[in-house]
Amino acid sequence: MPLFWTIDSKKRWVELTAAGPVTRDDVSGYLEAVSGAGALGYRKLFDGRESTCSLSEEDLIAAGAEVRSYHDRGVGPLAVVLTPEQTQPLARLLGILASARRPMRIFASPMTARRWLDSLP
Repeated sequence: MPLFWTIDSKKRWVELTAAGPVTRDDVSGYLEAVSGAGALGYRKLFDGRESTCSLSEEDLIAAGAEVRSYHDRGVGPLAVVLTPEQTQPLARLLGILASARRPMRIFASPMTARRWLDSLP
């Protein structure tokens, strides 16, 4: 599995790293884990710089719909770390992520992303 995550309930923090090709099943597994842990409202740092998206257009739409289904449950702030080359193919999914009522930003550096998340209440 190319997704690796840590859920820290004491810090109310989720850190997700992607390495290699990410599939729709990977995304679903992560969402189920975070939801099952009661961590939807936690601050989240996603570092996808080492990943590749292996989702078809259809899978991207389906994954986006699944992500959107969690928005009404109270999702926490999200910092996304990507390379400039990754943002265009993921634009639709990033737009869906940004549509939630929560702070969200895209960063080029995990250190900057972490500082931003730490600055939030």
